[in-house]
Amino acid sequence: MMERRRTDAALLVLLLGHLISALEVPLDLPQPPTITHQSPKDYIIDPRENIIIHCEAKGKPHPSFSWTRNGTHFDIDQEPKVTMRPRSGTLVVDISGEKAEHYEGVYQCTARNEHGTAVSNNIVIRQSRSPLWSKERNEPIVVQEGVSLVLQCRPPAGLPPPIIFWMDNNFQRLPQSNRVSQALNGDLYFSNVLKEDSRNDYICYARFPHTQTIQQKQPITVRVLNLDAINETMAAFYNDTDLFSEAPVDERKPSFLIPSGPSSSKMVLRGQVLEMECIAEGLPTPDISWTKVSGELPAKRTSFLHYHKTLRIVNVSESDSGDYRCTAGNRLGSVHHTIRVAVKAAPYWISGPPKNLVLAPRETGLLICRASGTPKPTITWAMNGIPIENSPKDLSRKVEDDTVMFTDVQSGSSAVYQCNVSNEYGYLLSNAFVNVLSEPPRVLTPANKVYQVIRNHQALIDCSSFGSPIPKITWFKDSRSSTLDGDPYILHDNGTLEVHVAQARNSGKYICVARNTLGIYENHVYLEVKEPTRILKQPEYKVVQRGRSVEFECKVKHDPSLIPTMTWLKDNGELPDDERFIVDSDSLTIADVVESDEGVYTCIMNTTLDHDSASAELTVVEATPTPAVAYDRPDAPTDLELTDQREKSVQLTWTPGDEHNSPIQKFLIQYEDSLHHRGHWHNLTEVPGTKTTARLKLSPYVHYTFRVLALNAVGLSHPSFPSRMYKTNPSGPDENPTGVEGFGTEHDNLVITWKPLSGLQSNGPGLQYKVMWRQKEVEKDWTSVTVANVSKFVVSGTPTFVPYELRVQAVNEYGVGPEPAIAHGHSGEDLPVAAPDNVQVLVLNSSLAEVHWDPVPPKAIRGRLKGYKVYYWRERSLHKHNPHHVEKQILTFSGNHSHGMLPGLHPFSLYSFNIRVYNGKGEGPASPSQQFETPEGVPGIPSSLTVTNPNLDSLTLEWAPPHDRNGRLTGYTLKYQPVNNSNELGPVKEVALPANETSVTLLNLKYSTRYKFYLNAKTVRGAGPAISQEAVTIMDEAVASRQVDIATQGWFIGLMCAIALLILILLIICFIQRNKGGKYPVKEKEDAHTDPEFQPMKDDDCTFGEYSDNEDHKPLKGSRTPSNGTVKRDDSDDSLVDYGEGGDGQFNEDGSFIGQYSGKSASRETAEGHESSEAPSPINAMNSLNSFV
Repeated sequence: MMERRRTDAALLVLLLGHLISALEVPLDLPQPPTITHQSPKDYIIDPRENIIIHCEAKGKPHPSFSWTRNGTHFDIDQEPKVTMRPRSGTLVVDISGEKAEHYEGVYQCTARNEHGTAVSNNIVIRQSRSPLWSKERNEPIVVQEGVSLVLQCRPPAGLPPPIIFWMDNNFQRLPQSNRVSQALNGDLYFSNVLKEDSRNDYICYARFPHTQTIQQKQPITVRVLNLDAINETMAAFYNDTDLFSEAPVDERKPSFLIPSGPSSSKMVLRGQVLEMECIAEGLPTPDISWTKVSGELPAKRTSFLHYHKTLRIVNVSESDSGDYRCTAGNRLGSVHHTIRVAVKAAPYWISGPPKNLVLAPRETGLLICRASGTPKPTITWAMNGIPIENSPKDLSRKVEDDTVMFTDVQSGSSAVYQCNVSNEYGYLLSNAFVNVLSEPPRVLTPANKVYQVIRNHQALIDCSSFGSPIPKITWFKDSRSSTLDGDPYILHDNGTLEVHVAQARNSGKYICVARNTLGIYENHVYLEVKEPTRILKQPEYKVVQRGRSVEFECKVKHDPSLIPTMTWLKDNGELPDDERFIVDSDSLTIADVVESDEGVYTCIMNTTLDHDSASAELTVVEATPTPAVAYDRPDAPTDLELTDQREKSVQLTWTPGDEHNSPIQKFLIQYEDSLHHRGHWHNLTEVPGTKTTARLKLSPYVHYTFRVLALNAVGLSHPSFPSRMYKTNPSGPDENPTGVEGFGTEHDNLVITWKPLSGLQSNGPGLQYKVMWRQKEVEKDWTSVTVANVSKFVVSGTPTFVPYELRVQAVNEYGVGPEPAIAHGHSGEDLPVAAPDNVQVLVLNSSLAEVHWDPVPPKAIRGRLKGYKVYYWRERSLHKHNPHHVEKQILTFSGNHSHGMLPGLHPFSLYSFNIRVYNGKGEGPASPSQQFETPEGVPGIPSSLTVTNPNLDSLTLEWAPPHDRNGRLTGYTLKYQPVNNSNELGPVKEVALPANETSVTLLNLKYSTRYKFYLNAKTVRGAGPAISQEAVTIMDEAVASRQVDIATQGWFIGLMCAIALLILILLIICFIQRNKGGKYPVKEKEDAHTDPEFQPMKDDDCTFGEYSDNEDHKPLKGSRTPSNGTVKRDDSDDSLVDYGEGGDGQFNEDGSFIGQYSGKSASRETAEGHESSEAPSPINAMNSLNSFV
């Protein structure tokens, strides 16, 4: 068995070559089918449109297609409404005269040819649904100012679910704030109501996005009463008597409207959006804040919605699980709620789906289907759509969990393999073919292709190839004298040749040669290295008077073979569309300048390969009738002269130019080295603006040319004309390279690196480096080698990780540099060969253990000690009820440690651990695994606590043991106490309960009393946290009857009579006021859903008739209901269609209504007013609302 495992391991290493990349097989070669396009797994269709179920595939020969529906063959020939597109598997269902729901089901497409069979995902077809709102009558809601309020929306369940929003009669979004906001379920929450919340047009809308339809709920009327205002009004009639003496609502600390209780839980899938909300009531309005108890909120993925009441985390990962706490607070106090989030995961790919495999006969390869999920998914394999265990046996194929291994494959064994990864939250299905081919190489990159790149940029030259066996790629340049496999060329695994920093000498013809055992193929391509685009004369800062003209210059140098395009910007935007702006080939002119022309102007020169840009600022000043002082940059210095010439210095003098009314602040001296960097000017030194001479320090072996620039408050002058050339003589180097380091890239080498000298530092021609090294404290003599002007040297055949002394000295044709300083380094590291000895563990408590070990000797570490790693894992719980756990954890102790702590252990558990030393190369072997047990700890909170069978003086409590027992339970402690109406707690009673009990009945309780219960579990280590619950005992019937007997009391009868008398007086007053007014025309707004018999209507102008004093059942002025108190609605009650006769009303993106309502006459609009409690009727409302977001 051990020998077989070694063989399998060796095979896995051998097959890695076939996992590097997936070859794309040209379509003219035989190959199994590959599905290239398919409909989504969950496919919701519009019932008004034809159904199109996509299934496209490629292969050679071209595949044929078939379908299953609900697991059985779907015979398209027997379905006259279903057709399949030519050379495709895509189904088109004509639903004219049919119901779309007839075609709902689970569909799967199969594409097959003689080389294999590929299958699509299960495509679930469901019809979108937008059901009507159930008919209901909303009674007005009357509340006292200051209390909380919830307006329920409760839309009909649609597919997909509808989008909810609240609007008023005028189709405007209802204002929301920290006090008033919409919950995730669509309900409208008021933390406290104000007088201005009174209105009769709270309307909830549900938009069904798939069918673009909108349904509305009947309007809700809310009336907020202010008791002080009512008292003042009534007191004027009744001698200032305070009829309503109830006190207004007091300020109060917050409490949560949703969610309820102190804690709740939520499950979310990995990759989805997590939304949690906390809405609180209180006075003043509470503020909401969020924290994560067990860590920090992910800042880049977290946002807060609905005035901080909703916490939103996108792209959820496993790290987002844990406890989240929302806090609601005002000046009277705060309240908390904890939400425990569990993150699960549908299956997802770890390193992508399995890749197609192309093998030559007798080759080996792997198909790997590596995925993860929570809970861990199961993996099943199929071949050509048939479970692999039912497929024909193949000795060259071996299946091991997520891997299929192929060895010594034969022609004719091509097939398509399906990998299905699934758990309870979803599945992944992937097709990957194994194509056994014998094919000579071919290059797929077009012949004679030209690659263009800018000098000093990266160049990538492609050689995409195909062959079986996989071809080997070699590159040649111009002639085939030698292969390109070293500096400056890098050959990538896919055949691409990289030139990291392209130079002009890299231009030319490149030959790509692909060869395998069946043949050879070559392809020619070309590389052109272009000169970069550079702005030679940049636009300059300008100060110009209003009304004058200004010109910005921008002269550019570019590669002559590239076509340039000049673009000008103002403040990073387009130039104004104004004829005053004149753009020339190398300048921008602005005529008749105005104040708005101020800003930053940028010229951009673009070619097909690169670009360059430069900017300058324009300042506009007010024009004055008197000549203004002109400020400008100074003129360039003149008359440069070199005097007092010495070996390493020279005296430079010059004459300043005109200052233009701004004193010169300093002079900048620059030089050009025509020997090493012709055409490049470098800053040498600066001198104050009061000086006109400078002593310049020079370096040997440089051809100097100097120029001077002057700087004032406006800017730099143009450069002066260059001085005459001054050549310094060469000499030996004055300095040695810096940054000397030594390290190893392999276990038997030493890489010595340094920072090379610049051309200016070389002091003479023929710059080289003398590299010296010796093993520290072992060798006395230095080994040396002289190398060219490079930056590293590799010493091979060194012992593993030994210290070296290093020196690097500069040398040229005129001498050597000074004695170099000694640097230190080490040869390469190798993996440690020993594990820590004398490993011991000391268990400190139920969640903490301390491990000790003897350090590994330095020789066995074979590198620079980085530290030690302790691998430990929980084997299982010592309690029989807890599940088995094996999740490895790693603790890293950096440096030379010999002990460490293992925190966060689970109580009452069996753990295993081992220790490894690691260096810069990696980890050494593990010490023998040891085990230890953690003692018992306090238990977790009981899983649940419920109250059942409440009676007059008793009730029953039922609970479930803690999920985390952390030991053997010894019992439970139950505490309970009464709670009065003011939330004050009474005396506590305590009951001890045995560990095997999960319920208890409490007797002798007070009737109609609220009790609070606390239950916690105990082990020998103590009691765990408690779970709490509240319940109320049943009211005594005798007491209840006594409570309603007040109706027979005299004082109560008298109070009722007084109220009845007051109402009668009010009615008489209203009746008198109405008779004084005569007749009033009541032209109420016509509602599209109101029954025509609801009110009389004139035939001539379509307005409502007039009501007079002698009409029967006349309503009060302003009444909107008939005398019988009912409103008839027709069957179109739940639709917004036909609300108007025409017009162009629309919604904009924020939900507000745009346009005017139109009716049959303009006079009716004026007469109807805005008193209706129904939603108004927009013309062509359905089309308008469908544009709402």
